[in-house]
Amino acid sequence: MHVNPTLIEYYHTKSGVSETGLNRFFFARKMTIRYLGCGYSNTQIHLKMKKRILLLCFPLLSLSAFAQTNTEKTTSGNPIFPGWYADPEAQIFGKEYWVYPTYSARYEEQIFMDAFSSKDLVNWTKHPNILKKEDVKWANKAMWAPSITKKGSKYYLFFGANDIQSDKELGGIGVAVSKKPYGPFKDHIGKPLIDKFHNKAQPIDQYVFKDKDGQYYLYYGGWSHCNVAKLSKDFKSIVPMPDGSMFKEITPKGYVEGAFMFIRDGKYYFMWSEGGWTGPDYSVAYAIADSPMGPFTRIDKILQQDPAIARGAGHHSVIQNPNTKDYYIVYHRRPLSETNGNHRVTCIDKMEFDENGHIKPVKITFEGVKANPL
Repeated sequence: MHVNPTLIEYYHTKSGVSETGLNRFFFARKMTIRYLGCGYSNTQIHLKMKKRILLLCFPLLSLSAFAQTNTEKTTSGNPIFPGWYADPEAQIFGKEYWVYPTYSARYEEQIFMDAFSSKDLVNWTKHPNILKKEDVKWANKAMWAPSITKKGSKYYLFFGANDIQSDKELGGIGVAVSKKPYGPFKDHIGKPLIDKFHNKAQPIDQYVFKDKDGQYYLYYGGWSHCNVAKLSKDFKSIVPMPDGSMFKEITPKGYVEGAFMFIRDGKYYFMWSEGGWTGPDYSVAYAIADSPMGPFTRIDKILQQDPAIARGAGHHSVIQNPNTKDYYIVYHRRPLSETNGNHRVTCIDKMEFDENGHIKPVKITFEGVKANPL
């Protein structure tokens, strides 16, 4: 983001806040004046603006600049880090939280992946270019929805690439490997792990899941179909299920994309996204089963837009602090100020359960969550 130096100089002169402090405010938060109540973006504001607009905006901007430069953050805030990022997968490795998102841009620009780490959920560090298309010879665009797991001493990153529309195209779901959670990741197989449509499921939006017995499964699928497949021990192939099948369809009612799974109190919580990803109705629903194979009967929607906060809340993941037992949902949403479908940001909020083990509707917030070190 480019901030007009004249704008920085103007507010520096009027407020007494240092130019360094103002730059930090604009660049670190990448906020717009609209978020502060004015309805104009940074790049839209210049010295020719009407006086009344400046008078309305200035007090809030000054207060926010002082708050950002002179006090420590007490909550994560939403979004949790700057930039257009979507489809976040959150994980815990050691004493750190990690988030692996999709870079949200035109398909031709989605040719790399970044990661973010935090020790407390509040302060995040960016790790750029953990995976690049140059390291995956068959990938050329639309590198999406990373899912990561650690096995042994290595980290395996599952990802989609090329947004294939038929079995005649090259692409699908791949696997990359690294010795570190921040990469660099390199192609693990040299070709896609899944490169065809099975049970009408587009090979995208994968989630790698470790069952209680140590077996790894891959849940995936777009175009309103979801499959589960059993992974080989080296993550280089799909192996048959006990019944001989390779891909088992488990599509619940309402499913569109964004599969996710976790275990709580011995039950399998299967979650997914519904609605159109560019629309305001994008949301998250879930089911509970006794087996990783289902059957998965839809229970309810638990994450959706709030017209006062943001639209299109969906494509999520879930993490739990093992010490405090707190659950968090990490997801993307579209700010109210944005109409571009790719303008999505990564957010976090608390996720809670009722006495029956059902997930309570999540309240999306601007504040995010409080610090919770591991």
